[in-house]
Amino acid sequence: MLRSALLYTALVFGANAAFAADPDWQAARDGGLDKLVVADAPVPVPDTEFTDPEGGTHSLADWQGQVVLLNFWATWCAPCREEMPALDRLQAELGGDDFQVVTIATGRNAPDRIDDFFDEVGVENLPVLLDPRQQVARAMGVVGLPVTVLIDREGREVARYLGDAEWDSEAAKALVTQLTAP
Repeated sequence: MLRSALLYTALVFGANAAFAADPDWQAARDGGLDKLVVADAPVPVPDTEFTDPEGGTHSLADWQGQVVLLNFWATWCAPCREEMPALDRLQAELGGDDFQVVTIATGRNAPDRIDDFFDEVGVENLPVLLDPRQQVARAMGVVGLPVTVLIDREGREVARYLGDAEWDSEAAKALVTQLTAP
């Protein structure tokens, strides 16, 4: 009986370690996220503030404890127009207590133009957040658009993707599932 209990306990701890394993970054790349760059070591994200259209202030610390797919975009960015519906579908499917897609319009993006943009491409599930003076983008080393940053529960950048991607692909959803596993 004791032997069975010890074996069962070992299996439980072994299984939990497997669930907590690092994400399969190569599978994500092979599955279509080919430009995914993984940080050598997780880097804390800055606490630079940004706003919403009502003038409220936010920082990335607002999402501490959740895995975040942070997307920098602009209304004038053609690849952003292609990518935004996939981000919206990912948020609709996987967004919740453990995971959020956070989109920040960086540079000059009037809220009414953002609303028009979202209506034109069919976005219904993403927040409207603003970085008009590009302070957050600069603090995070964003030099082109779109850029998407994966942030872990501790508020650290773990990977980055330069350019547009199919964020609702099976590879992307598998990566989010791995990152949000207990």
